[in-house]
Amino acid sequence: MIARRVIVRGRVQGVFFRATVARAAQQHAVAGWATNCADGSVEVFLEGAADAVERVVDVCRTGPRGADVEHVDIDDAEPTGARGFQTR
Repeated sequence: MIARRVIVRGRVQGVFFRATVARAAQQHAVAGWATNCADGSVEVFLEGAADAVERVVDVCRTGPRGADVEHVDIDDAEPTGARGFQTR
């Protein structure tokens, strides 16, 4: 079990970015959340099996059609025992 905190910058709000990440997380049984930030970025917390989390991180690197991901910061995080995936 691993956890990652991901900050995605670029045109990532208003393009269904959080919904796309949520769908990928559900498909790969990854828990966590995604939220829009005041500075226009999206923050994502992911927790689950290492390979599954990395697949969802890959989705964060590209986003949905309409997104323009300019930069992605990925940090290790402590697992919290999260269940399910929420968009905030």
